[in-house]
Amino acid sequence: MFDIILCVDDDPITLMLCKKVISKLSFAQEIITAQNGEEALAYFNTLKYNKTDSLSKSPQLIFLDLNMPVMGGWEFLDLFNSDEFSEFKSTKVIILSSTIDPQDLEKAKTYPVVIDFLSKPISHSMLEYLTNKLS
Repeated sequence: MFDIILCVDDDPITLMLCKKVISKLSFAQEIITAQNGEEALAYFNTLKYNKTDSLSKSPQLIFLDLNMPVMGGWEFLDLFNSDEFSEFKSTKVIILSSTIDPQDLEKAKTYPVVIDFLSKPISHSMLEYLTNKLS
């Protein structure tokens, strides 16, 4: 379904599970990982400055954890939604978090790039739900 997906999470087991489930269902051809928001933004900065790869290597979808060291999901979203990253506005974000705080759910709705807020862990049924939602 997707060419490239970016998974951003500080837990290596969660990243491994994401890659395994996404690959098994052929949900994406390529899965890129980052361990925090700063690494994810660095990836997008690399794309910005390497214009020839910018569109072909840009993820169409990001699975984003909220609570991470260095740079969490909210800080990533604040920066990713700025004009500095406007060329990636077609990239959509799915928050994949263990939090069930209603305030987090409401805050997520304020970001135009966030299309869903789902609970960890990633699963086959979750990807089937997203396939139906996004097609």
